Amino acid sequence: MSYTYSVAVPLSFAKTMERTRAALTGQGFGILSESDIRATFSAKLGTEAATELGDYVILGACNPGLARRALTAEPELGALLPCNVVVRRGKDDTVTMIDAIDPETMVQLSDSPQVRAVANDAAAKLRAALSFIVAEARPAS
Repeated sequence: MSYTYSVAVPLSFAKTMERTRAALTGQGFGILSESDIRATFSAKLGTEAATELGDYVILGACNPGLARRALTAEPELGALLPCNVVVRRGKDDTVTMIDAIDPETMVQLSDSPQVRAVANDAAAKLRAALSFIVAEARPAS
C-alpha cells in the first residue's frame, strides 16, 4: 500500500520548494512547520550524513477548514496533523521529488464518515497541488 502521492520534477530544489509552497497556498494550505532535515543531519550527524541525504525538507501543511472539520469529528486526529509534504533531492539526482501524505491513511484509523469526507477533500487538494507543480515544471512549447 502506498501512503504518499509522489511526483518528480526537473527543477532545482529551490525552485521546487518555491512552487510547492505556492501550489499548497493555492489549495488553501498554510505551512505550519518546516523541518530542514539536511541541516539537522549536518548539525547532529555531520556534513557527511547531510551530503549523503541531499536536500530534504518536510513541510507541515494545514488547510484550516479541513482541519476544523476533522478535529470536530475526531479530536484525536490532531496527532496525524498537519499533512506532511516532503521536497527532496539526492546529491546525484537529476529531478526533485515531492511526496505528500495520502490523507486516506487517516480513514484506515477511523470509522467516521465525517473523517472520510475530510480525507477525500484533502486528497483532492493535495493531488491538485501536485498536478499544478508538474504542469508548471513543463517546458513552454
